[in-house]
Parts: sequence; C-alpha cells; structure tokens
Amino acid sequence: MLRRVDELEVTGAISTELFVRTRSVVSRTVAGETLIVPIRGKVGDLASIYSFNEVGSLIWNLLQTPRQLSELVSAVEKTYDVRMERAEQDVVQFLEDMLVANLVETAGDSMPAIERPVGREGLEAMGAL
Repeated sequence: MLRRVDELEVTGAISTELFVRTRSVVSRTVAGETLIVPIRGKVGDLASIYSFNEVGSLIWNLLQTPRQLSELVSAVEKTYDVRMERAEQDVVQFLEDMLVANLVETAGDSMPAIERPVGREGLEAMGAL
C-alpha cells in the first residue's frame, strides 16, 4: 500500500522506506532535462510543471521501480564521484521535496514494480503537446 509523507510515523523512517514515483504524473526528458507534469482529475496541471537537473533526473529514472535511500545514494555517489555524505544529503533533500510535492510515494516491501507509460504519449494524452 502506498503512503504519503504525512503518514510516516518516525522522522528517521526515510532511511528504511522504499520510494517510487507516484502514478499521477507523466514525465519527459527534453534536451537532457526531465520535465514532470502532475495529473489532477485526468488533466495535466500545467501550472505545476517540475524540471529536474541531471542528478534529479538520475534519481527520478531509478524511481521507476521501488528503491531504498541507500540505493539512490550509492548511484549518485558513483555517477557523480562525490562523497557519500554529500550524496546522501542531496538525495534526502530531493526525496523530501518530492514527497511534499506528491511526486514520490513510499511503498511497502511487498509492492511489485509498476511500469507506467511516460513520455510523449502521456503528455499527448493529457493535451500538453
């Protein structure tokens, strides 16, 4: 079952949770930048488009399937050759921001991987292109 950030009981829970993209968005990579459009009431919320840099895009791509904080930190650390402490700080901030914006959800260990159509088709379906 998916839970929102306000349902996390413990402040330190972020380190043990599995994170996954919410199903209520479509995403597209344009010129190396990832654009996220939330879907509200079957319509794209064009006033709330999000744009991610390279690090955010890496994390977003990894979140196609449920991931733990440690997996995300390791990927950022290796890809960008930064110290683990810096990678962890950046990933935690990103996850917290995405949880507040309802772009990422936490999932139980038994949740299966979910493949969602994203990209041009999703944006066209909501009339954004």
